[in-house]
Amino acid sequence: MRVTKQVPDGTPKKKLPLELKSLARDQTNLALGVLIGIATNGESEAAKVTAAINILDRGWGRPSQPTENKHEGELNINVRNIMEGRK
Repeated sequence: MRVTKQVPDGTPKKKLPLELKSLARDQTNLALGVLIGIATNGESEAAKVTAAINILDRGWGRPSQPTENKHEGELNINVRNIMEGRK
C-alpha cells in the first residue's frame, strides 16, 4: 500500500489496492439491498435510521458541513499582507 495523504489527525491515509476496490464495488447491489432491507424491516429505529442515511448518502452524496474559522479576520489580513509583500 502507498501512503497518499494525511487525515486531519496526522495519521497517514493509505490507498486501497485497485483489486479490493473493484471487488467491493462488484457487491454494491448486494450491499444496497441489505441497507434497504434494514431500513424497511430493521428491528430497531436506530438501525433503520442509520440504513436510511447510508442509502441517501450513496445516492445523493453527503451534505456539506459548515466549517468555523475562529480567526477569519486575522487570516484575511495575513493573506492580504502576504500578497502585498508586507509582514
